[in-house]
Amino acid sequence: MKTLHILGDAAGGQLKIAIREAGRDDAVLKWPDDLNSGPIDPGDPEQRAAWWDWGDDWDFAADLRAFWERVTGTQERLVVWFSRHASTEHAFFLAWADRMGDRPYDIVDVTGFTYPYFQEDGSSVMSLPTPAVSYLWPDTLRLLLDTARPVTAQESAAASRRWRQLKSENAPLRIVTETGLTSAPLDYFDHLLEDQASIGWRRVYQVMGHAMAAIPKPYLQINSTILHRRLVALVEEGKLVADGDPWEMQECRVQLAG
Repeated sequence: MKTLHILGDAAGGQLKIAIREAGRDDAVLKWPDDLNSGPIDPGDPEQRAAWWDWGDDWDFAADLRAFWERVTGTQERLVVWFSRHASTEHAFFLAWADRMGDRPYDIVDVTGFTYPYFQEDGSSVMSLPTPAVSYLWPDTLRLLLDTARPVTAQESAAASRRWRQLKSENAPLRIVTETGLTSAPLDYFDHLLEDQASIGWRRVYQVMGHAMAAIPKPYLQINSTILHRRLVALVEEGKLVADGDPWEMQECRVQLAG
C-alpha cells in the first residue's frame, strides 16, 4: 500500500527529500491553512479564505477543498506529522482528528524529539528538543520515517473533543500551553511588540523578529502574518508610531508612542 504523508506546516520540501533519499515513492500533502488563528466555527473554506484575504490571485478556498478531497478520496495509508509544541501543527492535528472520525491513520509526533549532531570540532552532542516538524532537516526526517504508529482510539477521541471545544469558543488565536492548545485573544502577543518597539526606532521586521524570539521556549505560537497585522493595528490605535507605511516591513520604522 502506498503512503500519503500529511503535514500541517511548511515542511513539505524537506520531507520529500527525505523520502526520496530513503528510496521510497511516498506522496506528501501539505495543509495550506494555519488554524492557530482566525475563526474556526464553522471553519468552512469560504470563512477561512475571507479571514486571510489573500486576494484574487489565490483561490484559497479551492485549495482547502482540494486538500480534503485528496484525503477522503484515497485508499493510501495516511501518516500525519506534527508537534504539540507548535500551535500551527497542533491545531491541524486536532482538526484532522475531528474530521477523520473513526478512519484509521498513523502519526509521527515529534514533540520533544532530540537527535545527535556533530559540532565543528567533530564531537557529537544532542540537539535541543524539536519545536516543530518544519524545523527538521531531511537527514533527521529520514530517521523518523519508520517511527509512524497507529493513532489510538483514545488519542483521536481526545483530540476531536478538544477541537470541538476550541470551535465552540471560536477565539481569534489558539496558543500552546503546558496543558495543550487553548484559546487566546487577538492582542495576546501585543505586549511583545510594544516591548521591542520601546527600545527606539527599529524596522518593522526587526520588531517582529525579536518579538517572536521572545516567545517562551519550547513553543512556536503565532503566524508572522498575524503578528504583522497586529503591529499595524497598534500603529492605527496610536500605541506605536510609524515612520513610513507599517505594511512595508523592510523600510518602515516604528517605536512606542510617547
